[in-house]
Amino acid sequence: MSFDDVSPLLSRWDPAPASWQLTDGVLSVQADARTDIFTNPMSGEVKRNAAMALVDPPEGDWQFSARVRVGFKAPWDAGALIVRSDEEHWAKLNFEQAPDGAPSVFSVVTRGRSDDAVAGPVAGDALWLRISRIDEAFAFHVSDDGSSWRLVRQFALTGQGVTRVGVEVQSPVGEGCQVEFDDIRLGPTRLAHLFDGR
Repeated sequence: MSFDDVSPLLSRWDPAPASWQLTDGVLSVQADARTDIFTNPMSGEVKRNAAMALVDPPEGDWQFSARVRVGFKAPWDAGALIVRSDEEHWAKLNFEQAPDGAPSVFSVVTRGRSDDAVAGPVAGDALWLRISRIDEAFAFHVSDDGSSWRLVRQFALTGQGVTRVGVEVQSPVGEGCQVEFDDIRLGPTRLAHLFDGR
């Protein structure tokens, strides 16, 4: 499924962002201030006000990817790909600003409370993110060029709802940030090699 097929569905925001537009294949989204989706693993505090646009993926195995750019302003500003079953079962792969200011890869898997992990800094100003469904499991990969991928994590995600996938923008402690998604692809393809991402 190409970007043209996915783009009408990505206008279904819940909750809605501060603003968004689709121009020449680039989805530009403005995250609102103090927005996030996260369940604190220590305190149990829940935050669920980040803007998300979710679509129904194909049956069986599939892959969803996009190139992401973020106008970082504050720690934890991010653009992400997210897969969600219900409010308590979801996972996101983030291109995010670390507290030290470095653009980095973060990932969160939530089964009640969130399991947050940092995969390290990124040198460029854009990063490809990908979610793959493999049987009953999922894999997160990132790429600097859209062709060579590296594994971030693999996990299972069980919930009571219908699994949906999409994009998310956030600015948990900041005043908002601009995120751009392009080269968005969603297709019924199976990931053949977990560790090298091919």
